[in-house]
Amino acid sequence: MAEIWKSLPGWVRNIVVPIILLVIAFNIIGAIFSVVSALVWFAVKILIVVGIAAAVVVLVKKAARS
Repeated sequence: MAEIWKSLPGWVRNIVVPIILLVIAFNIIGAIFSVVSALVWFAVKILIVVGIAAAVVVLVKKAARS
């Protein structure tokens, strides 16, 4: 591996490789952000459904009493 690295021209080692690494890092960070935001949105949806269900239960019990 060291031989391959040393055989590369200087401009490839100093410019191309860091750009490729930045693109890969950006894609990994974007994927992590996507997964986290999807999980948060899923949790929000669950809370909304639970809240609506609780409101329906309260309204049905209130209607059954009167």
